[in-house]
Amino acid sequence: MSEPPGATVTLPETATADEPSKPLTAQRVLPLRRPGRWIATAVVLVLVAQFVHGLVTNPFYQWDRWGYWFARPTILDGLLITLEVTAYSAVLGLLGGIVLALARLSKSPVLRAVSWTYVWALRSIPLIVVLILLYNFSALYKTLSVGIPFGPAFFSFDESKLATDMVVAVIGLSLNEAAYAAEVVRGGILSVDQGQQEAAAALGLPKSYQFRKIVFPQALRSIIPNYVNQLIGLIKGTSLVFYVSLLDLFGSAQTMGSTYPGDIVPLLLVVTVWYLILTSVVSVVQFYVERHYARGATRSLPPTPLQKLRTGLTDLRARIRQEAAV
Repeated sequence: MSEPPGATVTLPETATADEPSKPLTAQRVLPLRRPGRWIATAVVLVLVAQFVHGLVTNPFYQWDRWGYWFARPTILDGLLITLEVTAYSAVLGLLGGIVLALARLSKSPVLRAVSWTYVWALRSIPLIVVLILLYNFSALYKTLSVGIPFGPAFFSFDESKLATDMVVAVIGLSLNEAAYAAEVVRGGILSVDQGQQEAAAALGLPKSYQFRKIVFPQALRSIIPNYVNQLIGLIKGTSLVFYVSLLDLFGSAQTMGSTYPGDIVPLLLVVTVWYLILTSVVSVVQFYVERHYARGATRSLPPTPLQKLRTGLTDLRARIRQEAAV
């Protein structure tokens, strides 16, 4: 006989001849045991603990000397030079990369060829070679002049007086950075849906307005993560300016290591920690910039580290209460 709509159907309990019928009771669902994961976690924790123990207790690292050198004026002066070179090179490299990317996407075959050749050449030549060539540029061209091509010069100047160590370092890093930034920017622009530009063109918006207000803001979501990787590489690449007689962070530590040979390892650890701090700060800034440009592109913004911590603590409390209730 069929049951009326909405009626509750009670299933009969099964019983055997030897075992009487028992009422059904709720059973707790146990999670699947994963012994391999726990074993791997334990092994990793043991290795990390051994590494930290050796790092702290090994007298070879001379942590007392590390503390002495960490904030010495000569180290801080080198750190300031590193920050200056990085800031100038990052801005100039990004601007140059934008120009090269637009030239690469241009309809002019000459601009496309020049841009491609520049990117190909600068990505092929090691950075240290570029810096050394610029450092010895005055041997190739003692004077530089501005005037009519193949004609008279309006004025000229001595290249050796203008090309200071800071200028050589910034120009060399900027030229190298622009080649990589060009590909990052070009990839970001190509990632924007073509329909966005077609819709803007249908509204009669100027090309410059389309790029500034529609294409480039959307391309930044793809450009920022990749360019931050380049920026981190640029921070570490500043260590090469020591070879053009500019005492940055690494150069200052190298100079002090020559004067105090017994403190080479602590000085290298000082440089390592400062580079870790700089790259960590850049990574934090990257997270919040990406979060800012993610608005409107995702349903919900990615949680901040503080929000993740609060959520984790809330889930942990709920799990503890559930365990206690059972």
